[in-house]
Amino acid sequence: MTITVGMGDYVYEYQPEWPRLPVGQGFRGISGVAVDSRDRVYVFQRQGPPVLVFDPDGNPLAAWERRDGVPADAHHIHVGPDDSVYLVDRDAHQILKYASTGALLSTIGTRDRAALQAPFNHPADICVAPSGDLYVADGYGNSSVHRFAPDGTFIASFGSPGRGPGEFIVPHSIRVSADGRVYVADRENNRVQVFTSDGQFLDQWTDFKCPMGIHIDADQTVYVTDQVPRLSILNLDGELLARGRTFEYAHQVYTDSQGNIYGADTSNQRVQKLVRVR
Repeated sequence: MTITVGMGDYVYEYQPEWPRLPVGQGFRGISGVAVDSRDRVYVFQRQGPPVLVFDPDGNPLAAWERRDGVPADAHHIHVGPDDSVYLVDRDAHQILKYASTGALLSTIGTRDRAALQAPFNHPADICVAPSGDLYVADGYGNSSVHRFAPDGTFIASFGSPGRGPGEFIVPHSIRVSADGRVYVADRENNRVQVFTSDGQFLDQWTDFKCPMGIHIDADQTVYVTDQVPRLSILNLDGELLARGRTFEYAHQVYTDSQGNIYGADTSNQRVQKLVRVR
């Protein structure tokens, strides 16, 4: 039986056999998923090889090594426009930048040293803005968003603990649109908040239950997963385009160049692939 989800222009078929892991092997503490410009899929996990790489059909391509305990604690993963891979090493309070081959290029943050309302205290997510600047949702120990230059130089922070506009309780995921607006999944406030590039509050979307992952594709369509569990598809102004119950606990969501969706289902230790029906 084919399982479909979505509605209107956003209808997808679930691919139950993705990926093709070797017999007897499974994911180990899966936490995040991301896709590069060649539609290679990167799965970030807490045990075993920290990153597993697959082709679009789910065939294994590579397994990165954990070196000297790095990374220590997988959270979210992001692929930049040059296919650099950014890992959030949550409990080590660092952002790690890798080449697509698995070579560590640089780090941001002082390893194993937390800071209060400053970079970092158990960060949750990172993204590369169209400007090249880096934005980090510092979501577990802090209630902040931090902005860095492309070389990792700190620029500014915004946000504080609370429930009002511009305040956060576990900012868990972050993305920046082509026009520079910053979208933050404010998990424990059950909303997505929208800001200017320099952190001025613009809007909030409240029809969510603990949103965990937010993603913006090349067409500037927004994808949000929450703990209903469900996937919501919206435009940049928050207009709901489609919604469906899918994934058990989609900690992070990402799309490829074909509009297919990948979700890191932490409850069932799997990546779910939804193929868009044209």
